[in-house]
Amino acid sequence: MANQKIKGMGFHHVALRTTNFEKSLEFYKALGMEFIVQWGQGPMTIAMFDIGDGGRFEIFANRGVDYPSEGRLQHFAFCVDDVEVAYAHALSIGAEALTPPKTVPLEDAIPEKITIQVAFVKGPDGEQLEFFKQL
Repeated sequence: MANQKIKGMGFHHVALRTTNFEKSLEFYKALGMEFIVQWGQGPMTIAMFDIGDGGRFEIFANRGVDYPSEGRLQHFAFCVDDVEVAYAHALSIGAEALTPPKTVPLEDAIPEKITIQVAFVKGPDGEQLEFFKQL
């Protein structure tokens, strides 16, 4: 559904500050995201990826600041065709297991019941990634 208040508005990207830029860069490449562009130098380095559907994910070098790995941001969720395959692949490239793939019927969902399959891992900076599929 198109935004009727601000024409042309849509999702562009989510950004993450990293503690080890190179490690995060390689992790997200290995996760299958397409590297688009990188700019800046040293602690001012930034890179952007296409996650696969045109949505973008951006990583920042830490700029010498010690950011907490958890805060108001709960997790990044990525829709996938196969949650089990995505979870296994993430683990194979160094992600930390959090919640293995599970099917969750949402009996109290409104306006109708739905069933989802999800799995969670931690990325290189402790960021939580969710692999999501509505069944």
